[in-house]
Amino acid sequence: MRLGFQIPDFTYDGVPNDQLFDAVAAQAIAAEESGWDTVLVMDHFYQLPMLGEPQNNMLECYSLLSALAVKTSKVQLSALVTGNTYRNPALLAKTVTTLDVISSGRAMLGIGCGWFELEHVSYGFDYGTFKSRFDRLDEAMEIIAPMLRGERVTYSGEYYNTVDAMNFPSPIRQTGVPIMVGGGGEKRTLPIAARYADESNLICGADEIPHKVSVLAQHCESIGRDPASIGVSWLVSAIVGETTEAANNKAAALFADRDATWSALDEETKKALGQRMVIGTPADIRERLAELKEDGLTGVTINMPGSHDPDVVRALGEGLAGLF
Repeated sequence: MRLGFQIPDFTYDGVPNDQLFDAVAAQAIAAEESGWDTVLVMDHFYQLPMLGEPQNNMLECYSLLSALAVKTSKVQLSALVTGNTYRNPALLAKTVTTLDVISSGRAMLGIGCGWFELEHVSYGFDYGTFKSRFDRLDEAMEIIAPMLRGERVTYSGEYYNTVDAMNFPSPIRQTGVPIMVGGGGEKRTLPIAARYADESNLICGADEIPHKVSVLAQHCESIGRDPASIGVSWLVSAIVGETTEAANNKAAALFADRDATWSALDEETKKALGQRMVIGTPADIRERLAELKEDGLTGVTINMPGSHDPDVVRALGEGLAGLF
């Protein structure tokens, strides 16, 4: 993935539910037409804090991705990221492979350990402990990774068991469905990425990227893997305007909608938000991301909270074309 567009929000003013998918698909189509190579959606059941209220619209990701597969023809399709705790790993391998078949070989598995406790409690999924969620992810990858290469898997673990689990039809590509592990944890997430992933999608501050890239490389080298064989992307939010002033005004309005005033935030909070957000024109954002490319990134994943305008998606895609 070089340039990924994530759709994080499905509550749009003036868009009723029977027109919601059309509004989502319009963004994916605009992304495909303007140079984005991957379209991603969240795997959640409730909206996340800071993006909206829990009761805001949230579409089930693999149903949505399968529908987007027939509306697009070139972009890669993925969750950012699948919550491992929500699905049996063999079933997840089957689900992602089905997406790959529907899309003629454009599926990617984005996966993480799962973290949003409210969803687990509400839907009856076992939340467990921080350690157990990562232990489960580690076991799940022992099943999912080979199944996504078309292999049969027999596995016996503490959390998961399979007996000659088959996955037909096989993924379209002979190399299987690529795997992206999301997160930035240095003790569990990055080692799992080093072992199983084609790509590590970092969730961290911009100033942490060089260190995270270095730690990932160390984990790769410790198991005899060439660090150059794994892609490294970064998740960032963007607020885009035709002018820098317009972008700043949109940012202020976005915070106001969430009962926050940018000017009233303390400097530490502003700095933290600035490490995970870019605000400006497409040219401004390109300049900022070009600086971060030098830190070892091979791609970025960008979402635009508060905006579902296909023209904005198109403008940013065209502005960033060829950067990675």
